[in-house]
Amino acid sequence: MTREITLFVNPTAGRGRGAHAAQPAAQAFRDAGFTVRTLVGADADDALRRAREAVAGGTGALVAVGGDGMISLALQAVAGTRTPLGVVAVGTGNDFARALGLPLRDPSAAGRLAADLLKGGGGRAIDLGRVGDRWFGTVLASGFDSRVNDRGNRMRLPVGRFRYDLAMIAELAAFRPVPYRLTFDDGTERQVAATLVAVGNGTSYGGGMRICAGARMDDGLFDVTVVGDCSRTTLIKVFPRVYRGTHLDHPAVTVHRVRSLTLDAPGITGYADGEPLGPLPLTAACVPGALRVLAPPAGSSVRH
Repeated sequence: MTREITLFVNPTAGRGRGAHAAQPAAQAFRDAGFTVRTLVGADADDALRRAREAVAGGTGALVAVGGDGMISLALQAVAGTRTPLGVVAVGTGNDFARALGLPLRDPSAAGRLAADLLKGGGGRAIDLGRVGDRWFGTVLASGFDSRVNDRGNRMRLPVGRFRYDLAMIAELAAFRPVPYRLTFDDGTERQVAATLVAVGNGTSYGGGMRICAGARMDDGLFDVTVVGDCSRTTLIKVFPRVYRGTHLDHPAVTVHRVRSLTLDAPGITGYADGEPLGPLPLTAACVPGALRVLAPPAGSSVRH
């Protein structure tokens, strides 16, 4: 095992937390005996190119410092390789780290844990989702939630998460169910009017909204949550339950467990790990064991 690791840093994550998090995370690795190289790209394309070069050059681990957007970028460099991914979660949502039980907004603890796991065998293998040549770790969103993302991304003010609260209110006012065609891996095709369809490799999106609460990252399957045709009033009542995952008990909600599926609906953009994938139709496949991640075994508690 090489003793050099690469910190892949987003300095703007979490309103500037990324830049401040790099130093204590790096110190934790150095204290554990590793040599640390820090990588910051001029933009996303440059950062990804540099990350891929580090992986091809044999770095011992690529450690993403930032939020889910930075982790999404890192996945494109390490998925399908033997290079493990470490996570120092200091963003706004941190859903990837949350699903794996990793420290949140504690770069020293995250660095210590990743270093210990790297020395102890290299973490664990998990599944990833794939759409074309794009990998994702948490949830592919489509429908009401992706329209909120679309609207929020078009808004210049306000800044921060309040922008998306306003976008959600605006989308509720204009809300109409979407006609979907879903094609599952066994060839089954379903046409359904739905509020949203979420494809979960992980459990949550949006900073802890457990839309696919039963999803596991090591079972080779997606959990597909379909929220059917429901009124605005019902949606307003049910949506807060998503933080506990109890929305899955509502009669308007169904869950399918599949290896792959094709989503098709007019006027809908797909988002994965909070990043736009493009308009539907999209085909997503669950790729078993596509990533080695510096995280403890499923179900274990993290002490830091």
